Amino acid sequence: MEYNKLPGTDIEVSKICLGTMTWGRQNSESEAFEQMDYSLDKGVNFFDTAELYPVPATPDRYADTERIIGNWLESRKTRDKIVLASKIAGPGDYTAHIRKTGFKGNSIEEAINGSLERLKTDYIDLYQLHWPERATNYFGKRGFEYIEDGWNDNFREILETLKKIVDSGKVRHVGLSNENPWGIMKYLEYSKEGLPKMITIQNPYSLLNRLFEVGSAEICKRENVGLLAYSPLGFGVLSGKYRNGNMPENSRLKLFSNLARFSNDKCFKATDLYHDIAMKYDISLTQMSLAFVNDRPFVTSNIIGATSMDQLRENINSINLKLSKEIIAEINSVNEKIPNPAP
Repeated sequence: MEYNKLPGTDIEVSKICLGTMTWGRQNSESEAFEQMDYSLDKGVNFFDTAELYPVPATPDRYADTERIIGNWLESRKTRDKIVLASKIAGPGDYTAHIRKTGFKGNSIEEAINGSLERLKTDYIDLYQLHWPERATNYFGKRGFEYIEDGWNDNFREILETLKKIVDSGKVRHVGLSNENPWGIMKYLEYSKEGLPKMITIQNPYSLLNRLFEVGSAEICKRENVGLLAYSPLGFGVLSGKYRNGNMPENSRLKLFSNLARFSNDKCFKATDLYHDIAMKYDISLTQMSLAFVNDRPFVTSNIIGATSMDQLRENINSINLKLSKEIIAEINSVNEKIPNPAP
């Protein structure tokens, strides 16, 4: 395994981060335990979760993923071996069963206390805002369209609340998720006033969605913020399992039709072209796709997710694949032809 430091800290995290959002829905607790055992044995010391998980989020399974991780940490006595990240759910109808206050009032403190109890720990290494409160483009919305949503700038208020939590020792560092360049920079500006710095940004990034490169990648390099890339396989599309019209049973696109942003015709066409490159160089499409993300200079860690142990093994093993300049050039050529088909 290879490691990077969380920006501005001495905390080393594996370049492969274990994603957990299927645990408690597509994966049982025993399967999740097996994944965590194997990952830790292979040097993966960075786990990412959220109070929202498992996905899709429903009231009856609220925060079950955190409970599973907490049970594992207690059972294995491994808290000191894991860099643990979680998130507070953003506002909206989708999360009305969690809370309706967004990040206002005591919501962040209540959320962190709930996560700590479920995770059976007294601190979280990285605590993230799952998505913005304001109406903006994220979760598959490609362009920004201004909507009068009644939102007032509360960046400072959020950071002041987070400072209290960091000072209390419940959280070591803070980060963002599904945020855009304007939001990242606003938080960074306020951090100069003695408030916590958002040291990471968790956004989608893959061969099917390189939009992060347009504005946010430069911020990462110049402001020392790390990308935690999620959906590096485009919800499994870049594994190639959906090629030629296949729709495997129990696969995410089969189970959850709302993930359509990864299953349009351009996504499948681009995937076929990437598959051709992988076959030309005798490597798997999955590992080529992950290896591309692993070594981008603005990526701190690549969040992989798996529903089977075979998938997990292949995903983690991508750390051993280094793509040549020739392969990168051919990948970039496909991206020029079909840029960012998944928003």
